[in-house]
Amino acid sequence: MTGASPGKKLELLSVVMPARDEGGCVASTVEHLHTELRMRSVPHEIVVVDDGSTDSTWEIVQNLQRSIPNLVPTQNPAPHGFGRAVVRGLAAMKGDAVVIMMADESDDCRDVVRYWEKLNEGYDCVFGSRFIKGGGVIDYPRIKFFLNRLANYFLKILFRIKLNDTTNAFKAYRKEVIDGCQPLIAPHFNLTVEIPLKAIVRGFTWTTIPITWRNRRTGTAKLKIKEMGSRYLFICLYVWLEKYFSAGDYRRSDRPTGDRRK
Repeated sequence: MTGASPGKKLELLSVVMPARDEGGCVASTVEHLHTELRMRSVPHEIVVVDDGSTDSTWEIVQNLQRSIPNLVPTQNPAPHGFGRAVVRGLAAMKGDAVVIMMADESDDCRDVVRYWEKLNEGYDCVFGSRFIKGGGVIDYPRIKFFLNRLANYFLKILFRIKLNDTTNAFKAYRKEVIDGCQPLIAPHFNLTVEIPLKAIVRGFTWTTIPITWRNRRTGTAKLKIKEMGSRYLFICLYVWLEKYFSAGDYRRSDRPTGDRRK
């Protein structure tokens, strides 16, 4: 596999935003994001993937397209699932870089701009962390915080990496990373660990920046922790087996690897 040369400038940023029953916040999320990217002169499209919503999400997104022409409304047919919706959005995007972002206003639009700038320094992937200096969380549920820290510590040890927020979906990739991580098999929120772990194992360059997260103010969280434990574990072991037993069959070899932070 070949990747972007260091320093190559990107032409279009795609933001893939899965949404299920987010009628109370999807409009403000898209509008704030579009405004921020336009003000910072970031060429972009916003791919909102309706994942079988039973509320007004789909109608709201379609109406938004009238005022935001670079909004791309997309529907994910059954079977539904966060991972399936993201994959649908990745297939529909036209950009040479992508940020995966939540539709519930939990992710900071300003961090999307910082992702874009960092990718343009030549990195293949940029991973945000809420748990390094400069990052932060607002109104994070205690039990979720505890399980998050436990899961990410497990991943740090299992894969021998410094990244401490692997489970967070909010990350940025060059398109060749998405192509190089195929096939993507996680149908649910476990896709949030499949893509970054595969990117690392397959030799793409990456760095980490601090990001901020705010708990949703409308709607209900879609991640059901009790349903996801075995699914996360399956994906982690799946990629771990590739790392140690594939003899480097999927690994890119044209560039240095690892975290290139200075």
